[in-house]
Amino acid sequence: MTTASDAPLILARQLRKSFDDFEAVKGIDFEVRKGESFGFLGPNGAGKSSTMRMIGAVSPISGGELSLFGLDPEVDGKQIRARLGVVPQDNQLDELLSVQDNLIIYGRYFDIPYKIARERSLELLDFVQLKDRARSKIEPLSGGMKRRVTIARSLINNPEMLLLDEPTTGLDPQARHVLWDRLYRLKQDGVTLVLTTHYMDEAEQLCDRLVIMDQGTIVAEGAPADLIRTHSPREVLELRYPAGTNADRTQEVDGIGARQEILPDRILIYADDGEAALSEVHRRGSQPESALVRRSSLEDVFLRLTGRTLVD
Repeated sequence: MTTASDAPLILARQLRKSFDDFEAVKGIDFEVRKGESFGFLGPNGAGKSSTMRMIGAVSPISGGELSLFGLDPEVDGKQIRARLGVVPQDNQLDELLSVQDNLIIYGRYFDIPYKIARERSLELLDFVQLKDRARSKIEPLSGGMKRRVTIARSLINNPEMLLLDEPTTGLDPQARHVLWDRLYRLKQDGVTLVLTTHYMDEAEQLCDRLVIMDQGTIVAEGAPADLIRTHSPREVLELRYPAGTNADRTQEVDGIGARQEILPDRILIYADDGEAALSEVHRRGSQPESALVRRSSLEDVFLRLTGRTLVD
């Protein structure tokens, strides 16, 4: 029997979203539990953003069921939004205001008294390591700093759940790792994280569980490590031959490993033992310009399930 304490914070059953004749989300099921970090992965047009907007109680569902905190978004949207923090893909900061004032004014939308909002804004800026920039204007800040301000702003109402849409897109590696650390600390403090991302390493680092979406449906669900074990052999051998000759090498690698993938720039051989696969390549007399053995990754799973064709 499910009790209130272990009931999922988000419960979706046959959730659908349509725009006129176009069905963006085609009857998906998922659950998000308190304190976990849950991710949505998928190519452009997969239905991730439409799903996140329904979760955020800003876009009505077209069919199926959706509940957050045991509440119906259509009926209890205001109460749900009061318990959420939202980090949109675009920062949407007011560049005419100081860093701290961006947080204080946002807090007023939640009817937080000015004095409390001011105190909380300084605590949050300290949390994202920007307290020394409290009186700075937004415009001169780096992209990573602006993203940290946006995360601090999203926490002004002490949300139980944080929705993050592509939280580190466009940031350099150093800024991404700083943000990962802040998000990990929030999770340790009990905040439930729900995010979309195009970075597979980010999903592996941050997500306890995730779903991979494609064309409005869920094609896989699970912990990152479990998805890799299920959908890909342990290692990948990457072979590079002279430009334009990969198609001619098909026979040379045929039957090596569990499967092969012929790409314009390289050949991928998926195998439990990458070194053994490379030895077989050499035994057959094939001479690649370079060879690399690496572990299978979430990106390998993602591309196998959603394909390598670009979607506009």
